Amino acid sequence: MENEIVVGINRTGLDMAHLSKGDMIDYAQAKAPRAPENDGAFEAMHMAYIEEAERLGSVPVPATMKAMAATAVQKVTGKNPEVLIDKLGERLAFERTGTRLYEAMLLKCGAVDSGDNNPIDVPALGRIRDDEEMHFHLVHKFIEQLGADPTSMTPCADVVGVQGFGLMQVISDPRTTIAQALNALLAAELADNASWELLVELAEQTGHKDMATEFSAALQSEAQHLQLVKGWLWQTVLQEAS
Repeated sequence: MENEIVVGINRTGLDMAHLSKGDMIDYAQAKAPRAPENDGAFEAMHMAYIEEAERLGSVPVPATMKAMAATAVQKVTGKNPEVLIDKLGERLAFERTGTRLYEAMLLKCGAVDSGDNNPIDVPALGRIRDDEEMHFHLVHKFIEQLGADPTSMTPCADVVGVQGFGLMQVISDPRTTIAQALNALLAAELADNASWELLVELAEQTGHKDMATEFSAALQSEAQHLQLVKGWLWQTVLQEAS
């Protein structure tokens, strides 16, 4: 694979059409005044859809009698345990996707010739992949301890699944370079770190001290991932530009 940005035949810019550039600009300016004025109908239609739409699924009821009783107690005290379950489902889905993102990145790195001066520490990349899988199993464990079903798709899990799909497309695309794939990984790690911070705070607020402690350790690990990915991206781009 080509692992660098090159100059080539790119016809997407207007400056490539020297002879017809002026005609295209004149045509656009002539047609622009004919565009209908915004009467608010477009916004009104979308507002109606938003108001009438159902939510992205729901958090399932507890799978055991013990969990149902604990949920009932928390409801009486004014707490909403379904929020924690939803965010745990989100992290479970994201860590599963994260594992696959790093597997795809390892494949991409394997396709690059050793002479390309790839600054990525491939063994470290593999260790991050293993950490992502370990975090998946960590979240899975606590979901089960709460009496919830880790195989269910919660609303937030659905959302991050859609988000991760785009990142996976970038990394697994054979045409993308190492730097472009690292950029997608950086976006994933930034979101992952912020989400783990929130989950630690949520676990503490809901009284799950053991969960908060183990999640804090996971957060520290994710912070290291972020610094590694960011450093690799910086080195790759600056090396290519020099």
